[in-house]
Amino acid sequence: MSSRDAIIAEIPRLRRYARALAGDAVRADDLVQDTLERALSRFALWRPGNLRAWLFTIMHNVFVNQVRAVQPLAFPGDEAMPVLPVRATQADALELRDLFRALQKLPPEQREVLLLVGLEEMAYAEAAKVLGVPVGTVMSRLSRGRERLRALLAGADLPETQLKIVK
Repeated sequence: MSSRDAIIAEIPRLRRYARALAGDAVRADDLVQDTLERALSRFALWRPGNLRAWLFTIMHNVFVNQVRAVQPLAFPGDEAMPVLPVRATQADALELRDLFRALQKLPPEQREVLLLVGLEEMAYAEAAKVLGVPVGTVMSRLSRGRERLRALLAGADLPETQLKIVK
């Protein structure tokens, strides 16, 4: 894989991180563009190793510089520095526990597809190959699994259903 292809492969992760930093899609896209521009102009400085970490470091530094440019530093006696909003994390462990329990209530066929496509980010064709089923089956199991998972997480107590294997 060439360096250019490796950088292109990181763009989705950069966009997710930029969205988390910037808070909205437009600013996130600008941040990704600024990051890629800086990375490509300084690519000669990169030492082979973890390209993702290097790109994320550049993005973080670009973001910090942008925030500093907009918000002047506050000194003692000046107005208090504005506080950047931070997402509350107290409920994260409980939400993960609930998600784990809901996943365990899904039929194995649906759980496998949800984990391969949702967690492992496999394409439908890759998941179909891993499970040895047609792509359409992956799509239908994924749809039913997502629907059932949403219902379980919303508190609906659905009856367990087992899919019948038809030959």
